[in-house]
Amino acid sequence: MGQGAYILGCEGLTLSAAEAAFFAKTQPWGFILFARNVDNPDQLRALTSALRDSVGRDALILIDQEGGRVQRLREPHWRQWGAPLDQVAGAGDNAARAMWLRYRIIADELRGVGIDANCAPQADIAFATTHQFLRNRCYGMDVKTVTKISRAVADGLLAGGVLPVLKHLPGHGRSIVDSHQDLPRVDTDLATLEQSDFAPFHALADLPLAMTAHLVYSAIDPKVATMSERIIGLIRQQIGFDGLLMCDDISMGALSGSMTQKCAGALSAGCDVILHCNGDLEEMREVADVSGSMGAQTQARAEAAIAARKPAEPIDISAAQAEFQALSQGGACV
Repeated sequence: MGQGAYILGCEGLTLSAAEAAFFAKTQPWGFILFARNVDNPDQLRALTSALRDSVGRDALILIDQEGGRVQRLREPHWRQWGAPLDQVAGAGDNAARAMWLRYRIIADELRGVGIDANCAPQADIAFATTHQFLRNRCYGMDVKTVTKISRAVADGLLAGGVLPVLKHLPGHGRSIVDSHQDLPRVDTDLATLEQSDFAPFHALADLPLAMTAHLVYSAIDPKVATMSERIIGLIRQQIGFDGLLMCDDISMGALSGSMTQKCAGALSAGCDVILHCNGDLEEMREVADVSGSMGAQTQARAEAAIAARKPAEPIDISAAQAEFQALSQGGACV
């Protein structure tokens, strides 16, 4: 069997025998971890090793380590970070350098426990109406700021040997509801979206991995973006992203229908791989059954992403931390 067109989670702090057997059989392309999987560095290193052992290769392991509210590794074993929007505002003209340092330090922490992909940068533009689940996770309220900071975040991760996952294409910032619970709808006209929301993603389209947004852009298609051939086509052609495109978590409340219907819809629309996060083994069996193995084009994109995963560049973390603190105001507790 080839590599599966899906990224999966696991239930707890250790890999169960049933999970290990399932992963060995179905060969997910990668794995994603959440707070439920994290206790301490030794435990986490053992878990990431067990996940890779289960598939017999150096599979990519992802996490959401944005800092602020969305941070799976926390004190006392890892640094605690402030909200990104506050960090950027506090650093002022030094924001790009501060954010590069922040994510270079985060990359060092992730690689130390066997994690080599981070679901960042978040190139969504914040608006006054952006739902609170998303707003302070953004980097700014204009195209120039968001693009500049997103590039710094991506570069910091890459320098630390961690692949960035660009999110949420083609732009989630106008959401006024939480897509974990409900389906957001954006009625903004296409010309405005092209000039604002889509622009940072176009500037970052060279990154190897990206994630879709679960929301409806009514000016383009009445279907949710993850299930829309028109929007996936826009991501590929107009925005110009040709890397590996995963859907946002397929089990989120924004999406309706059975797991089979959701996976089939996302893949049919043009997503490369399904991201399933909750660690429910029975749901994961369904994801694997419907999604199957990667096709040739997806496999090529997956191989290109893995090839972009480089060894970490040398850095003095103590010096990086000191510089970060000197540039920042209220952005982290490290």
